[in-house]
Amino acid sequence: MNYASLLVPEFSLILLGYLVCKFTALNRSVWNQVDALVYYLLFPTLLFHSIIKSPLDLGAASKLVGAGWSVMATGIALAYALPVLPWLKRHMPARDHAASAQVAFRFNSFIGLALADRLAGPAGSQEIAVLIGVCVPLVNIAAVWPMARGGSRSLARELSQNPLLLATTTGLLANLAGLSLPQWLEPTFTRVGASALALGLMAAGAGIQMGALARAKTLAVSVLAIRHLVLPLVALAAAYAFGLSHSQATILLAYAALPTAASCYVLASKMGFEGSYVAGLVSLSTLLGMLSLGFALGVLRPLYGV
Repeated sequence: MNYASLLVPEFSLILLGYLVCKFTALNRSVWNQVDALVYYLLFPTLLFHSIIKSPLDLGAASKLVGAGWSVMATGIALAYALPVLPWLKRHMPARDHAASAQVAFRFNSFIGLALADRLAGPAGSQEIAVLIGVCVPLVNIAAVWPMARGGSRSLARELSQNPLLLATTTGLLANLAGLSLPQWLEPTFTRVGASALALGLMAAGAGIQMGALARAKTLAVSVLAIRHLVLPLVALAAAYAFGLSHSQATILLAYAALPTAASCYVLASKMGFEGSYVAGLVSLSTLLGMLSLGFALGVLRPLYGV
């Protein structure tokens, strides 16, 4: 399977957003409104639908849940630790780190769902849905905390107003309660989700100023190395530690190698941070995802005997 080909459409949308914003009348003022639409409506709808549409059995997937939490907790800890490491802290601008730490551990759930279906069919979709449901609240809280602290904002207030966290938590609770969407609403949620992906990626591209990455190169290399090199290796160790099945190990490795979430840029912008720097990281992460997926599935997966 050509894993890199799965990410070509996503990276193409980011490039399209950049070109449209730079060379047409649809400039930054237009895309500011698109950012708000994506953040407050489209992405929350996508996340809610992704979680609720497949019934979750957390008991049967307890090992996979533990492994997924271990991978994300490691990514969060490493991202938070960057400013206190003696050989790195002088290269970690505080505000840029607060906004971009999330890039190291958040993940693109839409790409994950598409990849899981191709890797393992309905069973793979079910397993990735479990990971999305239990990990998205964790990583959203971890993403908001350094920005709330760095911006002197109330963490509780930011979390209570975070539409992505509210959508994933509500979706998870509804799923566990056995609720589902009426069949007649499914097409609407599916179409809204598709528009969220397209507009979110284009909005990230519209906000790109690659020159912004030059002011904090060490930070960029660090968060992207955690996202695309360290976490796949941690996932392999977690698969062994939790004794995952071959199917679960495959899904965990793919999940750990995904590019970061396109909404990293939107969240940073809405919390008053430098969106262009985070947008550049999102773009690079999408490109690096082509390599990290090949590494995780083509190199690490055979080490697990899959």
